[in-house]
Amino acid sequence: MLNKFLVYFNARSLKHLLIIFLVFSISGSLTIYLSEPLIFLLNIDYLLNTKVLYYTTRILIIFPLYQIILLFVGFIFGEYEYFVEFEKKTFKKLFSIKK
Repeated sequence: MLNKFLVYFNARSLKHLLIIFLVFSISGSLTIYLSEPLIFLLNIDYLLNTKVLYYTTRILIIFPLYQIILLFVGFIFGEYEYFVEFEKKTFKKLFSIKK
């Protein structure tokens, strides 16, 4: 099972895989934590008078914020290049046009 994760995440070792998982978990948690204060910082909270609009806006803020935080946390753990390549592959998969 761990070998599949090592191959999928292109990890050099089990320690490297644990660092990758730690970066993902810190980035995700930090993004969710910072998304609500960012709405108030941008001073758009008064526009979001329904829950649907509030959560839609929050999700739209979370996506780019996560990309930035992932690179920042990856940099702190010395894995900046790994996560730059990871994001390139992710964006290529998300925004590729299939004929």
